[in-house]
Amino acid sequence: MASNVALHAGGVVAALDLLRRKDAQRRAASTTWLLVGLAGWMILLHVAEIALWAFAYRWVNAMPDLSSALYFSAVTYTTTGYGDLVLPPPWRLVGAVEALTGILMCGWSTGFFFAVLSRLLQMRR
Repeated sequence: MASNVALHAGGVVAALDLLRRKDAQRRAASTTWLLVGLAGWMILLHVAEIALWAFAYRWVNAMPDLSSALYFSAVTYTTTGYGDLVLPPPWRLVGAVEALTGILMCGWSTGFFFAVLSRLLQMRR
């Protein structure tokens, strides 16, 4: 969980730095493409965070292979929860922690995206 928060924080800070550096260019560029790029960046962060969980599950042998671990992690992180794959009993609470972390990271991304969009709309006025 801590590695996900650290990765997400680093990614948000990197996005903020890029947005600040591109301020003059952004005024001339399409807002749509800026938002598409930002959304893509945030999704890449989430995919990296899902992969961290998957590697952890594989490392402790909680999943039979990396493909299953990635699938389970994606379904858990996004709280889709199909239930076709489950962790062994000693690790089941870890799955719940991943789901809570995913909710928090997705909420953070949503808040960040909204803040950027609000700022862009203020700059247009």
